[in-house]
Amino acid sequence: MRMWWSGNEQMDFFEHILFQALGKPVEVLETRFLSGGDINTAAYVFSSEGAVFVKWNTAEKEGMFETEARGLTLLRQAEALTIPEVIHYGHYQEKAFLILEYINPTPRGTNYWQNLGQSLALLHSHTQPRFGLEFDNYIGSLPQNNALTTNGNRFFIEQRLQAQAGLAFYKGLLPKDLYDKLPRLYDRLSELLPNERPALLHGDLWSGNILVNEQGDPALIDPAVYYGFREMELAFTTLFGGFEPVFYEAYDEAFPLEPGFSERISIYNLYPLLVHVNLFGSGYVSGIERVLSRF
Repeated sequence: MRMWWSGNEQMDFFEHILFQALGKPVEVLETRFLSGGDINTAAYVFSSEGAVFVKWNTAEKEGMFETEARGLTLLRQAEALTIPEVIHYGHYQEKAFLILEYINPTPRGTNYWQNLGQSLALLHSHTQPRFGLEFDNYIGSLPQNNALTTNGNRFFIEQRLQAQAGLAFYKGLLPKDLYDKLPRLYDRLSELLPNERPALLHGDLWSGNILVNEQGDPALIDPAVYYGFREMELAFTTLFGGFEPVFYEAYDEAFPLEPGFSERISIYNLYPLLVHVNLFGSGYVSGIERVLSRF
């Protein structure tokens, strides 16, 4: 998605939102468009007050940026990983925007994957009594319901699998025979998944949502935060090629997994697969079919 407008409008937009954020006039000296993913437009903005990262969308997306800001702040408070500081969010000229600390990308450090594994284990050590979150948010552009519950399997079924499967079926993307098979899997989850406490999750952890900071260490962006099964986060990292083996070794050493995790990966990945069906189409249905045929 890309919103183009004239150079003067561009400068006015950036200078105005920085004035909103900082409470004083700011002179924008340089701008450079960056990748904002499939949903938003993004830019590096260098001003008289330093560098920031800005992303924006149409005004009705302000709620999306608000929940992202709240999620980033929650992750940052855990003090486990580098998370960009939220500077401001709001709207101006029929555009919603989010201003973040700019992380200057550098090559990965020697211990990058080990540090990521250990740091993610530390993040997952943060817990609370219930699964979910005090506010709903988004995964990509899709609403993510985080209604709180003490039962992890119930949360996984109702707020993750049923929500996305129902949407995919309604949109005609998920065949009825597959949709009808899901309840049979739900009935087996208590015997298939370990009963673990809720863990603080990034929620959308794949390589595209990890930057490298100036020290060569990982920095996480674009979260879909909630408290859930930590194995679900690790499973997601395997979906698009996986991370280096040392990442998983470092994580398991810091926060050992229950035996048989590799056998459970495909169950957890039903959620991101259903999300991808709803975002990108029926090309991901075959992956769902393989999981349901197995279990």
